[in-house]
Amino acid sequence: MGGKCMFSYIVRKMLYAVPVIWGVVTIVFILMTIVPGDPARLMMGQRGDPETLARIRADLGLDLPIHKQYTRFLKDLVRGDLGVSYRNNEKVVDALMTRFGATLKLAFWAMVLAALLGILAGVVSAVKQYSIFDYSAMFIAISGISAPVFWVGLLLLLIFAYTLHLVPGVGYVPGDWRYFILPVITLGVRPAALIARLTRSCMLEVLTQDYIRTARAKGLRERIVIMRHALKNALIPVVTIIGTQVAELLSGAVLTETIFAWPGVGRLAVEALIARDFPMIRGTVIFMAVIFLVANLIVDISYGFIDPRIRYD
Repeated sequence: MGGKCMFSYIVRKMLYAVPVIWGVVTIVFILMTIVPGDPARLMMGQRGDPETLARIRADLGLDLPIHKQYTRFLKDLVRGDLGVSYRNNEKVVDALMTRFGATLKLAFWAMVLAALLGILAGVVSAVKQYSIFDYSAMFIAISGISAPVFWVGLLLLLIFAYTLHLVPGVGYVPGDWRYFILPVITLGVRPAALIARLTRSCMLEVLTQDYIRTARAKGLRERIVIMRHALKNALIPVVTIIGTQVAELLSGAVLTETIFAWPGVGRLAVEALIARDFPMIRGTVIFMAVIFLVANLIVDISYGFIDPRIRYD
């Protein structure tokens, strides 16, 4: 895969992302203008006088026509300015960067857990098709996909934190791995189940191909056939689902972070929604959109390294 070809492909994908970001920004801006509630009134309370209310609206630019507010917002966005929070007068970019570290750690370990368990369970289930392990693993996988995240989180809290007292319940202490256990498991259950089912399906399809039978006919060990020939060719759909799941986790696991009082981007979005903090809401949504686009780009690029037959022309 030539370097120039890959570079041009990356540039094209980045250019395609521009109208997507613009569409997301426009939709979010429109939604924020039509939802009920006056941010200025929320900031000053219900007993404020009209003069103070008018001054706050002028400071926030809410007295301008909608098209001028939109133009002003786009200009600030191009400069990397997502605005200032209505709640605490904090810059949205600073708030996102502060919270992103906690979300990144949680998402990373949740995805490591999900990928390891999911791929391992999927491969073993495919190799031992219709065995007790296969039936058990797929039953657990279906249960993991079907179980709501908030139910899994509350159940883990009830059993391991409040009944058995094995791990801390809620909160986040940097450097203390015990606080990661329940949120990581909660966040990793559904991705692990999805990866396990998809890996099993892809492996079963690959194991029926002619080149697998040829490899076995040559006398190669079954472990080499499975790991070097079958798994590598079955990983492309799996990488896709892993990439999308990573994007979802990084953009902020809203329910998980809310249940465990985790100071991440997801909880920040919930707090902004409750307070009708429009700049913070817009900032978190744009941040999530960028994360999804970057994750999809990385997944597309990884295809060429996983399968040499893929070329970007």
